[in-house]
Amino acid sequence: MMRTNTCGELSAQNIQEEVTLCGWVHRRRDHGGVIFVDLRDRYGLTQIVSDPINFAAAHKLFDEVRPEYVIQIKGKVRARPEGQSNPKMKTGEIEIVMEEIKILNRSKTPPFEIDQDGEVNEELRLKYRYLDLRRERMKNNIIMRHKVIKMIRDIFEKQDFIEVETPILIKGTPEGSREYLVPSRVHPGKFFVLPQSPQQLKQLLMVSGFDRYFQIARCFRDEDQRGDRQPEFTQLDIEMSFVDEEDIMALVESMLIKVTQELVPHKKLLFTPFKRISWYEAMHEYGSDKPDLRFEMKIKDISDIAENSGFEVFKKAVKNGGVVKALKVEGGLNFSRKEIDEFEEMAKRNGAKGLAYLQIAEDGPKSMLLKFLSEDEVKKIIERTEAKTGDIIFFGADSIKNACTSLGQVRLACADKLNLRNVNTFAYLWVYDFPLFEFDETANRTESTHHPFTTAQDQDKELVYTEPLKVRGKHYDIVLNGYEIGGGSIRIHEPELQSRVFDILGISREDAEKRFGHLLHAFEFGAPPHGGIALGMERLIMLFQDEPNIREVMAFPKDQKAKDLMMGAPTEMPADQVAEMHITINKQDE
Repeated sequence: MMRTNTCGELSAQNIQEEVTLCGWVHRRRDHGGVIFVDLRDRYGLTQIVSDPINFAAAHKLFDEVRPEYVIQIKGKVRARPEGQSNPKMKTGEIEIVMEEIKILNRSKTPPFEIDQDGEVNEELRLKYRYLDLRRERMKNNIIMRHKVIKMIRDIFEKQDFIEVETPILIKGTPEGSREYLVPSRVHPGKFFVLPQSPQQLKQLLMVSGFDRYFQIARCFRDEDQRGDRQPEFTQLDIEMSFVDEEDIMALVESMLIKVTQELVPHKKLLFTPFKRISWYEAMHEYGSDKPDLRFEMKIKDISDIAENSGFEVFKKAVKNGGVVKALKVEGGLNFSRKEIDEFEEMAKRNGAKGLAYLQIAEDGPKSMLLKFLSEDEVKKIIERTEAKTGDIIFFGADSIKNACTSLGQVRLACADKLNLRNVNTFAYLWVYDFPLFEFDETANRTESTHHPFTTAQDQDKELVYTEPLKVRGKHYDIVLNGYEIGGGSIRIHEPELQSRVFDILGISREDAEKRFGHLLHAFEFGAPPHGGIALGMERLIMLFQDEPNIREVMAFPKDQKAKDLMMGAPTEMPADQVAEMHITINKQDE
């Protein structure tokens, strides 16, 4: 070995020992001829000090080193001088008096500072990701990722789960997101796809009798990027046979409690057991199917109060089958006009036509709405929302979706203005009873809310044949602080019900056979009742590490345009290699 110790382990117990360390020069300081270097490796920092008198040759070479040089040093451990200990360093009690040095590799001046976590242009960070990963923040993120996944593996192994690796090259069976295509050289004109998830494969494992499966699975989706999305990502994939929703939710809940309490013990769990709310309650009271419950601030329905008011916007919304919703914000009277305008713009971006409001001042309510609403209506609205002096009430009047969603976004923006979203509070919750289907007005078709293999709630199964849009599915999401970190369902295992679902979705028998025949045929050989869930590892670790997006917890992510700035991918390929894949590229004029 080239080193006897790492840079993070030496202490006062090692004083007088001869040691050899290897690492990168983190910081260099010249104090009147005596040179100090903080040497860094993955494990920490150790202070190295030169002795220009007794080890002159080593000192001369030591004088050449600069930040990010890779060096090997040999020397003796000694206590730091009185009053010079550094309690912020694990090795802060000691230093190494260097006797020998070898420069293993020199370094150009890095494009940004490695020894501090200051703001750096993200494109620069992604281009030089191997340097970015040397920084303390990024190193800690990757180590936390390792710890989370290692602990999850241990938890599931102890509960008789089998980890099975499913293939990366599979058949294209679109599940809602665009897939990455992989052309086949030996089968001209045919393609594999990269899996969006192992969904169908894990269901086939249930047919195979592996009744407790899990996998730390790599998944791929060719979709527009956001802060919580990447072209490739990692999920904890779980499937179980002979279970119901309660079994799966209890398993995942116990795992998340253990991982959270052991790895981020400073995070306060707001709900144990986790809170559970229906999809209907989440949408109508919080304006989101992934509500942040670190703060209350519920949305109230005032349609019955507003339907006969003199305010035409309210009246028209209710008449057209919509709703009028009200959001009371405590202390919102102090919002500036500029802030209220920002809230209105946010509401408009989420489908609202505007954002009316009512302020509760010391001398009474103030609003342009007062000339349209009766005194009794205003009083009832204040009572319904439980508003008091110093508060503000925002209104949404539109379709249920637009009114709830727009106020839901305003709710989050107000919480941020009032500092109500404490990063050290974790509000895990389950959202259940999702609609099994939803109607896409743009495409003019009925679609699955989750995927076509989710079964209906037992009491709603008859509605699948009569009023499918009223059917609730056995679908459940696990939510943390406003992020959906996982979703799952109990699957359909009855052929008749599966056929009916395909009919509702407009999937013909021929198309179903073409897309899902492998699964449907397997179900003819004794498919057990089964269900599962998948959790996004990057989203969970992002929240553990208080990071703003999932790129910060991935070693080598893509940028917001799905490009790899470090490797320069995607790239054009040689014409002969493209032709060998039976592909013709149609280059359009730029």
